[in-house]
Amino acid sequence: MPPLLQMRDIALTLGGEPLLNGADLSISAGDRIAIVGRNGSGKSTLFRIAAGEIAADRGTRFVQPSARLAYLPQEPDLSGSRTALDYVLAGLSELDAAHSARALMADLGLDPAADPGRLSGGEARRAALIRALSADPEILLLDEPTNHLDLVAIEWLEARLAASRSALALISHDKRLLADLTQTTIWLDRGRTRRLDRSFGAFEAWRDMKLEEEELERHKLDRKIAGEEHWLRYGVTARRKRNMRRVAELSELRRERREARRTVGLAGMTAQDTKASGVLVIEAERINKAYDGREIVRDFSIRVMRGDRIGIVGANGAGKTTLINLLTGSLGPDSGMVRLGANVVMASLDQGRASLEPATTLVDALTGGGSDYVTINGERRHVLGCMRDFLFAPEQARTPIGKLSGGERGRLMLARALARPSNLMVLDEPTNDLDIETLDLLQELLGDYAGTILVVSHDRDFLDRVATSVIVGEGDGRWVEYAGGYSDMVAQRGRGLAGLLAVPVAAAEKAERPAGARAAPRRKLTFNERRALETLPQRIDELRADLEALELKLAGADFAVREPAAFLDATKAYAGLRDALSGAEDEWLGLEILREELERQ
Repeated sequence: MPPLLQMRDIALTLGGEPLLNGADLSISAGDRIAIVGRNGSGKSTLFRIAAGEIAADRGTRFVQPSARLAYLPQEPDLSGSRTALDYVLAGLSELDAAHSARALMADLGLDPAADPGRLSGGEARRAALIRALSADPEILLLDEPTNHLDLVAIEWLEARLAASRSALALISHDKRLLADLTQTTIWLDRGRTRRLDRSFGAFEAWRDMKLEEEELERHKLDRKIAGEEHWLRYGVTARRKRNMRRVAELSELRRERREARRTVGLAGMTAQDTKASGVLVIEAERINKAYDGREIVRDFSIRVMRGDRIGIVGANGAGKTTLINLLTGSLGPDSGMVRLGANVVMASLDQGRASLEPATTLVDALTGGGSDYVTINGERRHVLGCMRDFLFAPEQARTPIGKLSGGERGRLMLARALARPSNLMVLDEPTNDLDIETLDLLQELLGDYAGTILVVSHDRDFLDRVATSVIVGEGDGRWVEYAGGYSDMVAQRGRGLAGLLAVPVAAAEKAERPAGARAAPRRKLTFNERRALETLPQRIDELRADLEALELKLAGADFAVREPAAFLDATKAYAGLRDALSGAEDEWLGLEILREELERQ
């Protein structure tokens, strides 16, 4: 069956630099495709070309004439519409049912009569999503659909997309969303696309393997150049014709090496240490806070100990930032007591990046102004070195902050927060606008951080990797703490924030039951499910042991150089073991959640 949309050899140059150079994209009926790549790699531009908004310098684009395409841009433009409903309906054809759009607006709590100019970022994103989803298209292109959405809306969107019949191509930094929804991954890297016919869950190991192979090829090229240079110096004694050919080949090798477009570097993050806090960092006892008669926090108590990593989640407007301000002492409770422990030194990152003045230059934002140096962990460093750690080019030193992209502003705020001495780090939506690689490094840094962390986030994967407990806004000012990360909270709570069951088997069976039919007998675990619950823990332990053994082998200083073929085999084996471990853990967790759910019936 021919694809619904096909683009081949797409090239586009912006500002004198090639952004896309031979990129391909093919979308067929039923596809679920993740589009991934570094910030600035051209993902959004590729979508704009696919949607027909801009033309490529080179390449072909074909869309089936009968296929309807809906596109959600990263920055939707709602200007020119009188109401939110007018904006949504303007994107629908006469074949589309307006009642579907109104139903989706009710689902997402968006007022149809709202003035588009007064909508928040999250409300504008909801309106644009409703416009795209209501069209019921054959091809659905979504660029960062979860930006500005809370966890309730994210979980609703994931369920909606999972049930959609549209072919889906998705750009997102939400790893959980990508892993749950996609079957194919397209990696846009240095202007070209590479295709992996597996879900995003397998992408990172595959990407690392590809980069290892590239590094090995570069190493071989370097050695070949060194050998030719030695011949050029000491071996020019043969016939002139052959000599000239080898000189030309050496020149070509040098050109290849010089022009090789290496992968963009990774941010090198280091947190500024300070003297440890006391064992007890924060103690809150029966605190209450209300605004205009509405309870934001009601009768909440907690003890935060040194080294805790606490995630705070809830719907937009639930009071997450208010709770953070109460716990850190920047806001007083109406009643109750909050006490900070001894020696607490706090660094914070606010959600709105409000402390960034648009006219302030990048250098002044990092140094505080009046200097070209920063001090981190007692080491005085030139600001250009700190900029390189966070992937800023030297020529950006005097760039006003107002000219930076969202991702660049996010990296800048992280650099400022991490450079401050602290033993308590307060992060409000730190993952906003960060690409996947930078997210990984942030998670590693927070894992190594010696102090205590309070973090507000809508990123489920990030919370699973970072948090030791999660505080959830349950409504009416009630907040409840659950041990573990986000997935652990869902398992204990029995549902996500959108009210979706962790394993919606019962709901699916009920939906498929014919009207008037008797309810099926009470669901029980099958023999295979019971056996898997018993055997999977041992399997998981064995896989972890194998991974640890392989990690030690790969860590050998000269393994890659001494035995390159064996090193590649070991790298592939490591990726396979990691995928197997992740699959076994996911299977066990799903079965355990199902068991608990069935016991509650």
